[in-house]
Amino acid sequence: MSNPRPEQEALQNGYFLDLVLGSEDVEAFLTDLAAFSSESLSHDTAPVFCGITVLRRKKSATAASSDERARVMDELQSEYDGPCLTAMDKLTSVLVPDLASEHRWPDYVEAASQQGLGSILSVPLLVEGDTRAALNLYSERTHAFGPDDVERAEVFASHAAKSLRLALKIAQLSDARNDLAAAMQSRTVIDLAVGAIMAQNHCSQEEAFTILRTASSNRNIKLRHLARSIIAAVSSGKVTTHFEE
Repeated sequence: MSNPRPEQEALQNGYFLDLVLGSEDVEAFLTDLAAFSSESLSHDTAPVFCGITVLRRKKSATAASSDERARVMDELQSEYDGPCLTAMDKLTSVLVPDLASEHRWPDYVEAASQQGLGSILSVPLLVEGDTRAALNLYSERTHAFGPDDVERAEVFASHAAKSLRLALKIAQLSDARNDLAAAMQSRTVIDLAVGAIMAQNHCSQEEAFTILRTASSNRNIKLRHLARSIIAAVSSGKVTTHFEE
């Protein structure tokens, strides 16, 4: 299997960018990327099933698959120590030429052998920070991934990793925006509740906030929830925040 020509790489990079821009979130992007990886790295005579696993700090593992068979394999990868986790940990490609003669990861091999696969190739996707990711390729054939196939998969993975980094950056910015909007919403409700307490008790803002905080502690109710109930008692409208996006 020959390496892609420069014009093919350019088309791949353009498609990677389209995947990022056309996906609603990281999960959708990974699903599309898994399908594209399977299509791009399959042999003419035997298909390659593809799965992608991403581990992010403070988030549950994210996995995407090109088809149902790859999904089952990815579930095994997350349940047992295997080539995927090793590739992510060592940041190097891990090849299983013949699953029947593989002695590493015995629990994983025993479970994976029941899926009728012959060989596996896991290639790390180099992202940033504490995030770890890997591209997992599965074939029914033994010795399906020769040196040229491994090299091609690694080149493909290096380009895919760039688009994954971009997708994760966009997701991070989106999460930060949502967190900010939620914080502003809570702050607005609390400020309005403080204003209502000031009006009712003819006290200062600091004194009103102390009253609210004390009531929240005594009733074991979160501050924003208590504030919302106070606003609901004095207003029939919905509390919203107003800021430019």
